[in-house]
Amino acid sequence: MVFLQRSAPNPRKRPAATVASGSTAVTTPISIPRIRDDPDDHIATVISLLAEAGCTLHVAADTPPSLPADLHKFRRTLESRLSSDPSLLPRLLSGLSSYINVPQNLRLLIVPASRDGSLPQTDSLARTLLLVPQIQLQLQHLLLEKLPEYFDSTVGDSVSSLKDDVARMIINQFRWLDFLVDSENFVEKLMEVLSISPPSLKKEIIGSLPEIIGNQSHGSVITALERLLQEDSGVIVPVLDSFSNLNLDEQLQEQAITIALACIRTVDGEYMPHLLRFLLLSATPANVRRIILQIREQLKFVGVTDPLAIRNKKLKGKLVANSTEASTLEALRLSLQFKNILCEAILKELKSLDHSQDHKVIDVWLIMLIYINGGSLQKGVEKILKKKVIEGCLNESLFDQCIHGHRELVKDHFSSFLSVSEYLMACREQQARDFSIYLYTALFEEFSDTFYRQEVLGSLVTHIGSGIMYEVSSALEAMFRLTLKYSEELIPMSSHINGILDYLEGFHGENLHKVYEIFCYLAVSARSKPDFLGSSIANELLMIVRKQLGNPDIKYRKMGIVGTLKIISTLGDVNAAVNFSSSQKTNCEEALELLKMAIELNKSATLSLILLYDELNSLFECRILQPAIIEWTGKHVGELESLFLSDLEGGQLPQKYVSNDIEGVLWMNLDGNLSPICLNILPLISSMPLQSADSLQILPSQFLLLSVVERLTNQGSLGGIDALLGCPLHLPSPRHLAEGEWKRMSGQQKQILCLSLYYAVNWIRELLNAFSTQVIGKFDCITQATRDETNRKLLKRLRNLVLLESLLNACLKYHQLTLPELHCNLDHSGTPFSKINHSKQRETKNDQSLKKRKHKDLTASEKLDPYGNLRQPTIVETLKKAGAVISQEVENRSSSGSPTIQKVSQCVEHREANSNELDLVDIATTSGVLDAQRCKFRPLLVDSLFMLSLSESQDNCCSDPAAELPLHLYLLRDLHKKLDYLNPPNRQFLMGYTTKVQHGHNKLKTSEFLTKIRPLSKSLRKHLGSAFSILKGSEPCQEHWKSGLVSAGSPDIPFVVVSMASVASSVFREVLCCYSKVDTPVVSFLPLVYVLLQFFMLLLQMLSIPDLFLQTSLPTLRDMLDAFQSDKDTSQFFSGLQPLPNPGSIVYLYCRVYSFHEDLLDMAYSLPFSLASEVLVTLQSILNSIAMLFDKSMEETGSSTHVGFTQSLLPFLRSKLASSAHKLLMHDWNCADNENELKIKGDVLQKILHIYLRNSESTPDLLDELACSILPQVPSCRTNNTQEAAHSFPTLCPTMFLTWYRVLHEENLDVLNKLVKGGLLKSRSNIQRKPAEVLIKLRQSVNVVVSLISMCKIHDKVAVHAIAVKYGGRFVDTFLKVFDFLEAHFKEHNDIIIQTVKELQKATRIIQTLCSEAKGSKRTMITSKIPATKRSMERFVFQVKALLHNTSNGSTFWMGNLKHKDLYGQVVSSQVYNNGDDDMDREAENNSEPDTAIPDDDHEQGDNDK
Repeated sequence: MVFLQRSAPNPRKRPAATVASGSTAVTTPISIPRIRDDPDDHIATVISLLAEAGCTLHVAADTPPSLPADLHKFRRTLESRLSSDPSLLPRLLSGLSSYINVPQNLRLLIVPASRDGSLPQTDSLARTLLLVPQIQLQLQHLLLEKLPEYFDSTVGDSVSSLKDDVARMIINQFRWLDFLVDSENFVEKLMEVLSISPPSLKKEIIGSLPEIIGNQSHGSVITALERLLQEDSGVIVPVLDSFSNLNLDEQLQEQAITIALACIRTVDGEYMPHLLRFLLLSATPANVRRIILQIREQLKFVGVTDPLAIRNKKLKGKLVANSTEASTLEALRLSLQFKNILCEAILKELKSLDHSQDHKVIDVWLIMLIYINGGSLQKGVEKILKKKVIEGCLNESLFDQCIHGHRELVKDHFSSFLSVSEYLMACREQQARDFSIYLYTALFEEFSDTFYRQEVLGSLVTHIGSGIMYEVSSALEAMFRLTLKYSEELIPMSSHINGILDYLEGFHGENLHKVYEIFCYLAVSARSKPDFLGSSIANELLMIVRKQLGNPDIKYRKMGIVGTLKIISTLGDVNAAVNFSSSQKTNCEEALELLKMAIELNKSATLSLILLYDELNSLFECRILQPAIIEWTGKHVGELESLFLSDLEGGQLPQKYVSNDIEGVLWMNLDGNLSPICLNILPLISSMPLQSADSLQILPSQFLLLSVVERLTNQGSLGGIDALLGCPLHLPSPRHLAEGEWKRMSGQQKQILCLSLYYAVNWIRELLNAFSTQVIGKFDCITQATRDETNRKLLKRLRNLVLLESLLNACLKYHQLTLPELHCNLDHSGTPFSKINHSKQRETKNDQSLKKRKHKDLTASEKLDPYGNLRQPTIVETLKKAGAVISQEVENRSSSGSPTIQKVSQCVEHREANSNELDLVDIATTSGVLDAQRCKFRPLLVDSLFMLSLSESQDNCCSDPAAELPLHLYLLRDLHKKLDYLNPPNRQFLMGYTTKVQHGHNKLKTSEFLTKIRPLSKSLRKHLGSAFSILKGSEPCQEHWKSGLVSAGSPDIPFVVVSMASVASSVFREVLCCYSKVDTPVVSFLPLVYVLLQFFMLLLQMLSIPDLFLQTSLPTLRDMLDAFQSDKDTSQFFSGLQPLPNPGSIVYLYCRVYSFHEDLLDMAYSLPFSLASEVLVTLQSILNSIAMLFDKSMEETGSSTHVGFTQSLLPFLRSKLASSAHKLLMHDWNCADNENELKIKGDVLQKILHIYLRNSESTPDLLDELACSILPQVPSCRTNNTQEAAHSFPTLCPTMFLTWYRVLHEENLDVLNKLVKGGLLKSRSNIQRKPAEVLIKLRQSVNVVVSLISMCKIHDKVAVHAIAVKYGGRFVDTFLKVFDFLEAHFKEHNDIIIQTVKELQKATRIIQTLCSEAKGSKRTMITSKIPATKRSMERFVFQVKALLHNTSNGSTFWMGNLKHKDLYGQVVSSQVYNNGDDDMDREAENNSEPDTAIPDDDHEQGDNDK
């Protein structure tokens, strides 16, 4: 066989395996001896030798040989003859070679032979001879050399039976032999033949290898198969089967896995399922991560299906399509289902990926397949998926590649995709719900079958009916998007969508708009079809809204108004081309008819009409309607002139007006004698209470609608109604607010006065909203002179508004009144009056209790001191509560000659003498009483905030930069509320607002809002500079405000001042801190404090809006940063930072803003503690904002260089922030005298401590110093030497000890968590700390917790003990996660490990004592935390026992019954606390160092010690 000799020898051949007993191993190639004698003689020798052993070779023609019944005797006879006569072996082999040269003889030799003439059995003569050791190897070679002669028959008929396929029959002879004499030689020959075999036979041989070679020569086989795979990847399936069936050792198994992994990228798709199944089923804990990594990296899974295969095969069972991807998915699913280790490894790997570019399409399918299999990991998959979606790691493009265009592939898993969408839709996070909306839309688009689309719609309707606001909003948004894009496809399924109407009662305003817009789109799309279904949908919708409009319940009226106006917007749109209903009227006519019907039905319902006007106003702003609708609306609201305005003569009333003994005069006339009209507020309230009250409620909304119509019909100009901006208001005379008058007024008169001020306030608010558009709008018809005049009048109106609100707030303090609602909120039908609770949050009262209380107050109005229970405490009363020393300081200041303090003191004395008279009305204070009903006011729109950039141009008494601070402060507070609405704080901090107020966003998105306030940045910086210039020593002019009021037409009211000396809501506590510390007069300093607080909170809020860091919002961010740049040289600020940020980059601007606020903090040490802490919080916000900018930049562009970010910047700024926090804590805030104030500001101090500890260079070292050295110096109660006891930190006093104690516990636990997650649990981390360093950090953390818990012996307070039990248990629970690390390094570091465990035992003993005493004394604050802590400590005991048992022969562990002692070591009776349960203590003792054993019974209890 010449072609066989050309085969290259195996270069990696291993030594021969051990052979059977009595045989000789052959290590050289075997050749069949060629004897020159007559071949017939050799054949005769074969026949004779076989006959001698009992076998008949020639029985009859075409009949197989006959073997004896005893095959073992037959083989022994042959072995004996060949051993006794060595010359027989060559002749026997030669004879066999000659015999099988005849094809028929070869076939008879390999077919099953008969036994003693009986029927053929399974064994052939060739197989029987192969079991004779002397001839096995030569016969194997002989048969293999015959194999190529029959390749042609194998290729020609690949499906022939075994009895007709000689090649397969020859291979079959080698299966399941009892032994192999020379396996290496045989395998080498077999591989030579295999390399030239045809594909079908090659696969047959490869698949039979485990049966042929058994447990020998696996290395050679693996090497040969690897070479075959490199030449022909089509044999991958039998090769993998052989790998699976061979009994490979660990090394060869890894080699086989490596070979298989190398084939992932090159193998044909049809073989991929087999390859993945082999790899996944071969996974072990040692190689599972490598397998998962290679599959994720090399598997290009994009879901390309095989359309031909889909058409040619009927789909049955679970496999949806006969495609390679479907088979691959099924292989992955089954492998993951039966090997939990794979699922855990996949999830662990996905958790470690932090960037979107690291994720691939296969990751989505792996997550979905684990989720499909269900089980205990399903919840974990949901959490990982949610986390990845929120972080932006799994984006829409990955799911696009899975879903779009691959309907057949996703079809079988549709329910799982839908289930994932449902889970994400129910999440609180907006990002998760947005992704769910995408998934619903993608599934609806991809699956056009009615069944699947009904499933999607049914799921959305279920979410819509959940009653959870955020879930309902997102589900409606998904439904709305589907309606916009597939309205015609949804019409046949409208019955599934109609279920939404059953949930209308629970929807808020935005959701109502979406619902009706969905049905309007459906009606319009249906109407365009030739059938009558469109008319049915439209008629049903019209019927619903008509019923709602006619319902007496205001809740349903609101729904009807929204629905009606949504239909009007559809009908009245200038681009509407299809009739909405089957009526013969035009769309415009139907819209007008609906509008008239809505107004007519709501004339008697004031709140409904207000809502109708407001919604109509929003409609006109955002949609272009038919001119006829706008024209009719203008005529309707134009009735305002006849209802609310009256004529003047020379700017004065024609005659004196008196009603109910209340004299009416004109207030705030900006046009002087030229004013032709005035607003009749007082006459309307006094003449017809019911009708006038209703009409005045409607006035603001009606005027705003009038202004919108005027702008739409007059090219944006309000010239037709500009007289309203300067016209005076007809209000009660200011003398009714003077001394004595207020006391003599009846309850009805006070109510008229309050309502007059209230309606005036809201009228001016709408004036500001309407005419602000004339300044900020770019209308060609408005001249610059008109803009300037409007600016001046708007500033005057703003001054009027501040005055009126201050007066109204003062009146409501002494006359409790439920103000009528002028702004109708869609979310609820009414807002009850609420009072401010100064010790806690505002507490809402229901309407019934309010009426009772109001009646009680009115009844008591004739008695002495009727307002004693309603008025807020005076300054003297508050000072007395705070302490006599402070009160004496106020008296000393008053006697020293300060005119302001004297005035305040006189006011206090006068109020105490007659508390039924109005106090000093301080313009700058917060309107505490008024804010309780702020939700009923008309909101200021965002456009009106432009007045922050305005300044009065006329000459006043002086050029005082603080003159307009009250105006700016008013606008800043409103901006603060708007920011709160956009970005609600998780926790109200300092002066947070919690009332539910409509803030005038007018449905603006965050990006639009940021664009509108973008021009205000420089104005904010300008006002902040003015405020600090006053802080440096300039004395503000006291007459400036009064002169401004006079120029604005306001009456002279003596008791109205611009100071913060009056009592005011929650911020009055900050005022008390300033009296004894600041030399600046009170009236000039206190307004500044409020202004600065507002500035800092606004900056903090604006920098925390996530949308600010999007690429589209970066210009707004740059403007904000540019406005707050430091004016000083910042070279010193950047010292120590390398490399420096690029000048002009956003990060560079951030650094200069940080420098600016750092300078402010240096000045703030002379200010109140609250203001200084707010500056520090702002610095923290700037640092967080830089980190958010970096994350957003990396997420969007993959790089942060375009914003100028450097890696050393954040550590540099953190170091500076920690230093600033340290200075703030070290500053002497006169803690001993102001502990009451520090109690109130405990949350502020807590935030400062967190900033200090988290940004320090080494948090563990700092915690160790504070817990072990500083905190133990604080006495348990307040003493005269408090400051000496805590000399290093003046803010660390007995009053604030609990705050410090809690923060240190929290931060120490956080340090341990980071240590566990960062170094101990990430075993595959490339960079790990040295074990000794980790153990030192662990010991530090244990020392801190032991020191903190030991302080319970000194501070015997329930709150302190509760914190110790709670955080001590959590610490022990986290410490349990380090025991694997301790066990791995016990031999090298056993000393420090044992000492650490011993040290922690001290804390667990004290915790056990605290738990026992809490049970006995029934301290519920502690007992609620005991179960979790007990469980953690029990686990700790057994973990220590396992550690010592597994690692140290010299260490022992024992438990014993110990004495029950209290916290101070005194023995107590166990029966006092429990039923005598013994305490089980753990002890660790090193035999080589017996002195280090844990003490026996110090501080032990009767319960189990943890």
